[in-house]
Amino acid sequence: MSDHHQQTEFLKRCLRYDQSDRRGKLEQQITRIQRDERCVRRAVWLMAILTALAVVCLAYPAILLANFPYSAPQFIVHLVGALGAGSLISLLAFVVLGMVYRKKLDRRREECRLLVTKLLESRLGNPPASPRRERPVLDESRGAVRVAAPGNGSPAGFESATQG
Repeated sequence: MSDHHQQTEFLKRCLRYDQSDRRGKLEQQITRIQRDERCVRRAVWLMAILTALAVVCLAYPAILLANFPYSAPQFIVHLVGALGAGSLISLLAFVVLGMVYRKKLDRRREECRLLVTKLLESRLGNPPASPRRERPVLDESRGAVRVAAPGNGSPAGFESATQG
């Protein structure tokens, strides 16, 4: 199970604590998008296999037969070529469709996060703000001590190095 799928399942489990109508709709949408994404993934695999099969079917006689295009039955060559071209075009279309479904799922996951955050805030209240503490960091190249804030890691200022 992928990390993306595990996070989605965790969010769906967290959603079950909410009793609003929006929760049911959101959970159904996520389930439907996941099902469609799995279907598209299977179609991508099928088209990749068909494309590879068509390439092999055209490459095998091209390598082993002398006068390939003329010695093989033209109907079969055209049929295999059409199968390869059609499966390649379908492969590209399914890959794009899979990307669209992934974007939709990401948007629904973000909605789910917002809903879970509202649920936690309504039941537990707002979290207390943590005080910003500064910590000194020795910058050996400049001979100075940088003071970095742990929240964003940016230097708050420089002081002279008095350490030995």
